Amino acid sequence: MGKKGLVKKMRLAKAGRKIRRIPAFVMIRTKRRVTYNRRRRDWRTAKLGIKE
Repeated sequence: MGKKGLVKKMRLAKAGRKIRRIPAFVMIRTKRRVTYNRRRRDWRTAKLGIKE
């Protein structure tokens, strides 16, 4: 990661935070109306398209 620029690192970090599953307390609080993260992305099939 030392050779990557700061902007690219920030975008990769943000994408890494967005692919997490939703916390259990959210399911409890919404009475299981929200059960999964709709914006989940697979690292192998869906590419980000980030260019330096």
